[in-house]
Amino acid sequence: MSTPSTVDDPAVVDEPQERPLAIGLLVGGLIGFVASAVLLIERIRLAEDSDYVPTCSINPVLSCGNVMESAQAALLGFPNPIIGVAAFPVVVATGAALLAGGRLARWYWLGLQAGVTTAFVFICWLVFQSLYRIGALCPYCMVVWAVVIPLFWYVTARNVAAGALGAAPDGRLADSLRDWRGPLVFGTYLVVVLLILERFWSYWSSLL
Repeated sequence: MSTPSTVDDPAVVDEPQERPLAIGLLVGGLIGFVASAVLLIERIRLAEDSDYVPTCSINPVLSCGNVMESAQAALLGFPNPIIGVAAFPVVVATGAALLAGGRLARWYWLGLQAGVTTAFVFICWLVFQSLYRIGALCPYCMVVWAVVIPLFWYVTARNVAAGALGAAPDGRLADSLRDWRGPLVFGTYLVVVLLILERFWSYWSSLL
């Protein structure tokens, strides 16, 4: 029995391309889950004791306490880390299923795409809020940012290559995304780092 082509089944791409993504989903999902869980524990401790100093409150800039107590830290009415604790296990399970040889339906990939896209937009909003509204950074939050960025670019590149986003696979676009997904991740990281340096330059320069 022949293996379905990517045109016939947009849920399938070549296995050599799928395996690195599977490993990335598994490892990234685990890192994101741990960071979210630790952040949630810290938030609970702060709620129980207003004098508690979170382990990630290091200096005036790297201050989880200031971020946790902001309105932006509970956008939906509950602590944001709960979203990560609930969502990252799905990412881990997806990576594990792919490593085990599973083939996921197109609807699943579309759902995953919606999830990573929403997460990417959300962290972009959080970056802006942390820099220009709250005026502080949360190290555990930044770990989550660092995980979501490659998840978004790599899942998107995979789905374009497989034609899972509603159109037939576009060889040129798919090749471009596959070739540039690494630089896109690095470029996104670079933009965030430069924004952080610019926003808090007066503090960083005082340490020199």
